[in-house]
Amino acid sequence: MYTGSSTILLVDDNNNEVFLIERAFRKANIANQLKVVGDGEAAIHYLLGKGDYSDRHVYPFPMLMLLDLKLPRKSGLEVLEWLRQQPGIKRLPVIALTSSKQSADINRAYELGINSYLVKPITFDRLVEVIQAFDNYWTTISERPDLQESDF
Repeated sequence: MYTGSSTILLVDDNNNEVFLIERAFRKANIANQLKVVGDGEAAIHYLLGKGDYSDRHVYPFPMLMLLDLKLPRKSGLEVLEWLRQQPGIKRLPVIALTSSKQSADINRAYELGINSYLVKPITFDRLVEVIQAFDNYWTTISERPDLQESDF
């Protein structure tokens, strides 16, 4: 069984928001390595360890994924739907970190097996607070599922 690394995969296509999230991680003193991909297809390739992401020393399988829903190439919901159908890795914790407050997006994400749904805060200070709470729960308190190493 594989319990994952301490890497967090951030899937977001907005460079400004990625910069702010990375900065919030630093300000919150979060030690987890943050790997970033900018679209849904890249997220799938990363999770599969294919193409540019084949070196697992450089691109370790994540302990969890922060997933924006509004992405190019494949939406966050499509990535989530794909992931939940993959034997061995379907239990990977996925947290929506998105600007969508639409009940249709929230409901669909939970129907597809999202573990938590967070709306991106408007202010940087609030973003740091959200990231600290996220870190405390998801990387410290919550137990992680086993994943089948042979499946990725």
